[in-house]
Amino acid sequence: MNGVRQIELALPFLGEMEPIDDWTFNGAPTRELTHCYHDYPARMIPQIAAKLLDTFGQGAQLLFDPYCGTGTSIVEALIRNINAAGTDLNPLARLIAQAKTNLINKRALDTELRSFYNHLTSPGSRNYKNAPSQIPGITRLDFWFKPQVTAKLAYVDRYIKRIKNQKVKLFFQVAFSETVRESSNTRNEEFKLYRYEPKRLEQFNPDVFAIMCHKLERNRKGFEHFQTLMNQFATKPQAKIHRFNTVQQMPSTSFKPSSIDIVITSPPYGDSHTTVAYGQYSRLSSAWLGLEEPHKIDSALMGGKIYKEIPSFLSLALNDALTNIAQQSRKRSLEVASFYVDLQRSITNIAPFIRSGGHACYVIGNRKVKGIILPTHDAIKCFFEEHGFEHIHTYSRSIPNKRMPLKNSPTNVMGVLDATMTREYIVVMQRW
Repeated sequence: MNGVRQIELALPFLGEMEPIDDWTFNGAPTRELTHCYHDYPARMIPQIAAKLLDTFGQGAQLLFDPYCGTGTSIVEALIRNINAAGTDLNPLARLIAQAKTNLINKRALDTELRSFYNHLTSPGSRNYKNAPSQIPGITRLDFWFKPQVTAKLAYVDRYIKRIKNQKVKLFFQVAFSETVRESSNTRNEEFKLYRYEPKRLEQFNPDVFAIMCHKLERNRKGFEHFQTLMNQFATKPQAKIHRFNTVQQMPSTSFKPSSIDIVITSPPYGDSHTTVAYGQYSRLSSAWLGLEEPHKIDSALMGGKIYKEIPSFLSLALNDALTNIAQQSRKRSLEVASFYVDLQRSITNIAPFIRSGGHACYVIGNRKVKGIILPTHDAIKCFFEEHGFEHIHTYSRSIPNKRMPLKNSPTNVMGVLDATMTREYIVVMQRW
């Protein structure tokens, strides 16, 4: 498709996206409170969730995030005295989200921290005879970790397993997860599992104990700030982290129809095979922590199952984009369409649980496939309109400090480059 045709396709839905104010938050601190706990792919920055709550969540009693990741929107709801619930298929994401929303006895935490620091300086910290030769879920342990690193990680892991206070243990596990990733032989500037090249690997000698201590100290400061804000409430708001898949259901045991006041979320921008591989990012940490089946996450996410037919959606812009992709590759068009089928099913399941007058706020990016821009923001608008929602506004924001190149090679042909995503859209819908 030529450039003129692309512009013509974009015109019908670009007109709605003039922002009424700035949603970019360039330079804003995004790692305050427990948001500092753990890196994670494609995180929604807390300023977006905060502004949406302050604008559309006045009087809300329950927030729901159907793709909660590490719980950004949930933390922002809690510090506004709003109960919150989220669900995610990635067990590592759920573990981090649970840790970020936990209130811990500070005395118990500080006692355990002192004990751990003493443990690292004890004579036993130099004894690595019990280093594991394998970790279930990791093939070729020596490929991903240097022997000395494996030994030190195992020493830390054995200590954590002995912690009796479950909330304190979770606090340590989150720091350990990041330590595993940063001390592994993976290229940490990427989210997929790629090993360092030999020259860089030769010079790579991570200090496991120092990394772990740094994470614990950083997270301790973030937790203290979070707990200070929570202590202002006589009755503390509650957070629940679930593991169900909204593509399949919204369990009536967890939610009642029309019980949700506001949904704030950032769903995947596409299937994990060709966008963000959450399972690959989580695999090493999940294996060390003994979380369930970390290698199966990506196939279970939206678009993981490829359907045989390309359906017709209410979004004419989406249909047009899929048709143009199919002209180049029907297989690729089916893969893309499968993601939107799952996204539509998820919204169909969520919609009845939002109360009349409640809001659904989706933060999304319009990715490119085969050079075609996919109008995901328009698709979400249409999916909600099918269920009696009114479109309030679609805000546009530039993505500052993106952790991806400005250009990539979508066809894998050397020298053939295209621009990557530089904008996000915040789609705000209201149920009537």
